[in-house]
Amino acid sequence: MDRLKAEKRISELRIIIEYHNQRYYQQDAPEIPDAEYDRLMRELQDLESSYPDDNLASSPTQRVGAAPLSKFAPFTHPSAMLSLANAFSPEEIVEYDTRIKRLAKVDQINYVAEPKLDGLAVNLIYEKGHFVFGATRGDGATGEDVSQNLKTMSSLPLRMNNAVTNPVPDLIEVRGEVYMEKQSFEKLNRRRIEEGDEPFANPRNAAAGSLRQLDWKITSRRPLNIFLYGIGTVSDIRFSSHWEILQALAAWGFPVNPLIERTHDISGCLAYFEHIGTIRPTLPYEIDGVVLKVNALPLQDILGNVSRSPRWALACKFPAAQASTVIKDIIVQVGRTGALTPVAVMEPVNVGGVMVSRATLHNEDEILKKDIRIGDTVIIQRAGDVIPEVVYAVTSKRAGFEKAFLMPRHCPECGSDIVRFEGEVAHRCVNLSCPAQIKEHIRHFASRGAMDIEGLGEKISARLFDEKLIADPADLYFLTQEQLVALDHQAEKSVQNLLSSISRSKHPPLDKFIYALGIRHVGERTAKILTSNFGSVENLMTAGVEDLTSIQEIGPEIAQSIVEFFSEPRNQSVIKKFYQAGVSPQKKAVSVGGKLTGKSFVFTGTLEKMSRNDAKTLVEKAGGTVLSGVTGKTAYVVAGSDPGSKLDKAGKLGIRVISEVDFLKLFDGTST
Repeated sequence: MDRLKAEKRISELRIIIEYHNQRYYQQDAPEIPDAEYDRLMRELQDLESSYPDDNLASSPTQRVGAAPLSKFAPFTHPSAMLSLANAFSPEEIVEYDTRIKRLAKVDQINYVAEPKLDGLAVNLIYEKGHFVFGATRGDGATGEDVSQNLKTMSSLPLRMNNAVTNPVPDLIEVRGEVYMEKQSFEKLNRRRIEEGDEPFANPRNAAAGSLRQLDWKITSRRPLNIFLYGIGTVSDIRFSSHWEILQALAAWGFPVNPLIERTHDISGCLAYFEHIGTIRPTLPYEIDGVVLKVNALPLQDILGNVSRSPRWALACKFPAAQASTVIKDIIVQVGRTGALTPVAVMEPVNVGGVMVSRATLHNEDEILKKDIRIGDTVIIQRAGDVIPEVVYAVTSKRAGFEKAFLMPRHCPECGSDIVRFEGEVAHRCVNLSCPAQIKEHIRHFASRGAMDIEGLGEKISARLFDEKLIADPADLYFLTQEQLVALDHQAEKSVQNLLSSISRSKHPPLDKFIYALGIRHVGERTAKILTSNFGSVENLMTAGVEDLTSIQEIGPEIAQSIVEFFSEPRNQSVIKKFYQAGVSPQKKAVSVGGKLTGKSFVFTGTLEKMSRNDAKTLVEKAGGTVLSGVTGKTAYVVAGSDPGSKLDKAGKLGIRVISEVDFLKLFDGTST
């Protein structure tokens, strides 16, 4: 390549990479897989090395991540958060070791090796052992202040342990990776698809999108975790090795990945790389490689940094679990909420050791955005090493016979009209009697997170419906041994086990039963909230939109969905049938008609005569509810000592503020 062509390609690559940096770091919506991004970055690095120019300082090869979003307050890191150089093969790992031994003028280097989590890097500031700030990496110098969101993560300690061997420093920066486990990611995406929301592309995007919410309450409902792996600025303490830092972090109470190991030389690193690659599919979280760090801190200082990366650390990437195949057809599946999901039927191909022949395409908008057509050659990967997904179509291989996909106008299962509600990405069949919806509803009802009816899998429940033995979930409780034995001559022991499992599910926790009903927008957490506030299905069935929206966590859309569900005569009939079969959800005692019925309370500050839980119990026994935040519908704000911002908000909204003494008078008959 001559200089003119090289300069043109360098300019193109810088624009392309900057675009994908914004998609990845700022929008949490990448358009290309990591392997393709790494290939583009490596090509740019090689060209810049061969054809240097005056604009090198502005190149994405010289900078970390992307600028922080303006919707968050900026946070300047006390010390820079750098990116890591990459290696893509064992040979490159050995070359790295040879290079830094030559630079450091040593014959052997000890390393610390750790799994490379595919999450969101954060910087945490602790003063005198207390968490005070937390920010994303951003561009390495300035990140986004997400302190409130980080505080909602149960795995993150807000106060450090004062270990004997390592006293808590006055100031310390702790670096870590926020991630979401594979199982939690899949569960979150299933719920989002069922509710008509865009699914997250992968666990990394789910974690990043969850942490970068303006409303911390949304973050608190997402299953985020964190591993801490290093420090930046620290006062009062001196360490001699990276391994010593990790031991101190663990002693202070920070979660440190238990798979991190010390190695004596590069051969130990190669063995670790191979071992982690072998166990990678069994790990509960997503990793895309291994990180090697020079253990001795004085040696790190000698090696120093280059452009955006430290010389003393290396990211060793695993090969991407991707493959190429051809889409033979696109079919449509109908879920329990009536949402239509297009699914690619492909030529079977091995992806990461698993034969894959189908992959979800999520919705029509996703197909149009990726321009995927029947007959296309496509690149597929197993998202999170589990879920097959189509990454993109290889348009250069089109021969002209490929066909665009059109969403059907009528349900493929029942023939009813298909609708798309305003603001939703999903097309839906609105026929409540649609066989596909009923089958999915029955499967959901019996699932582990709901009624947990062991032995009632997808195939058996579908067969029971097809044979007209059941028409809804309540019919499960009227099945007989004779009916099940006659079904494909099922073994009597299997039949008895299934009937026993169905019988055991007759007395479920109320929140499980509410979730099992399959009310649109009501997931497991919302079911718990409804249980806490209403205490029985009967109370919930009679609740109006205003009753529901008075609960802090219930918005108008969820409230309307609940009211519509219980207003539907078919659903009322099914619930009545449950009771006739002896299904009795375990109720939570809630006083109905008490002196505080319809009144909601918010507590702020420290109570002196009782705990918050005791105060909440008093309110609920009297028929009232306790909210986590102040709204215009709050009846009382109870202010203890050192009240917080809730007191100010109550003043702005004109909400009545009472003391703890006045609060207690509500229960002894004395008016306030």
